[in-house]
Amino acid sequence: ADELKAFIQKIRVYTISDQDDSGPWIREQFPDLFYVASPGFYPGGAYQHATWSGISGDYFHARCDGADFSLVTNEWLDKNIRRKGPLGEEYPHWEYLMEGDTPSFLNLIDNGLNESEHPDWGGWGGRYELYTPRMQKWFLQAETRPFWSNAEDEVLGMDGRWHRGNHETIWRWREAYQNDFAARMDWTIKSVEDANHPPVVKLAHANRLTAKKGDVVELSAKGSSDPDGDLLSYEWFYYPEAGSFLCSSGTNARPVAINGFDNETASFTVPTRTVMPPGTGTMHFIVAVTDHGSPRLTRYARVIVDVVK
Repeated sequence: ADELKAFIQKIRVYTISDQDDSGPWIREQFPDLFYVASPGFYPGGAYQHATWSGISGDYFHARCDGADFSLVTNEWLDKNIRRKGPLGEEYPHWEYLMEGDTPSFLNLIDNGLNESEHPDWGGWGGRYELYTPRMQKWFLQAETRPFWSNAEDEVLGMDGRWHRGNHETIWRWREAYQNDFAARMDWTIKSVEDANHPPVVKLAHANRLTAKKGDVVELSAKGSSDPDGDLLSYEWFYYPEAGSFLCSSGTNARPVAINGFDNETASFTVPTRTVMPPGTGTMHFIVAVTDHGSPRLTRYARVIVDVVK
């Protein structure tokens, strides 16, 4: 029993929904197994509710609005993938959606944002929270214990409107991961000198800070660089869903104003108005650093601020 427990603790499962009854059975029989999933099976209509379909299922499974669909069309793939050497030629034309299974390994890419041990922090593979999902008609059986499942983000879409849902936790990163895909295909046919490579993001301070309400917190990505010598652009943004601090100032998904959000250094003031006591918790700030090469590549750093009394 002890050896089995130690073995299970080493496993991390991320499934693309449940294609049969094995998923619910595994979650029931191994209650301590680290499991990420959008539960449910296809005949019951589960795929349109699943987080992973935000990868490209705007007009099919996900039926979501707000994302830039032009980045996942067959035309985009023809230009950026299929025309790039013998490997690219093997990439199939999709009929329903592109790359449905890809989110299951996107969080393994070391981009400074992804953290596979913390699905609730969010990354290219989506964001998931730990709870026991309530029974839905597309489930094969009632879930028996908490596991990492669908979460929601609020994101400003290409249409200028705010969108909230679990699909948004993936499509919000679409431009970055598609450009990354195109660059990796370049690496199969171009020399190092002719291909673009992602920037290296460095913080000028610790990635975990402590502050109190009303404090001004300085953020800095000084020291970031690009291996190809390209110019860099910066974007600092607050990721409220990834943290536990609840504030009542501001609107939509940007309740915290960041001064100098498009510079390598920025700052913000910890809100003093909170939703409820105790007014403490974590705040996640992300800096996205994008080079000016072709295609433009993005890497990140995450700063977690612990708000204390």
